[in-house]
Amino acid sequence: MYSKTSRVDDVNKNMAPKEETIKFLLDYSAALSVIDYHKLKFEALLN
Repeated sequence: MYSKTSRVDDVNKNMAPKEETIKFLLDYSAALSVIDYHKLKFEALLN
């Protein structure tokens, strides 16, 4: 199932994400900053 490439016609419309969900995830990932300091990782949300 995962190895096949999907065509636009075969995509289940109920499984497709909403535009607002995609926008939220892209905005969140653009604002997220991960800082490595020695062996520690700090996550900062730059808002």
